[in-house]
Amino acid sequence: MKLGNVLIPVADLDEAIAFYGLPVKFRDGDRFAALDGGGVTVALAGPAEHVTASAAPSYKVDDVARVVREMTGRGAEVVRAPEDGPHERRAVLRDPSGNVFVLYSPL
Repeated sequence: MKLGNVLIPVADLDEAIAFYGLPVKFRDGDRFAALDGGGVTVALAGPAEHVTASAAPSYKVDDVARVVREMTGRGAEVVRAPEDGPHERRAVLRDPSGNVFVLYSPL
């Protein structure tokens, strides 16, 4: 498991891209944009891709379902079960302190 990005839900992707002012690495219409944060990707999620209500770290894993099982065994709570998005399989969990995080694996 490694930090893949910091996911930030936004109301307007164009406005958010302009606000953060970071180079765009990838964009999928009004759904999603990956910005170069200089060592970590800042992932802006438009309304169609809101999987969390607030900013959350996203961890890239080899097998989302397996890591969900491992993390729930350590006390995590599943907020959103594994599901396929347009570009990745993802799940949203909450750690024992109440912090939300995302697990994902490219499709």
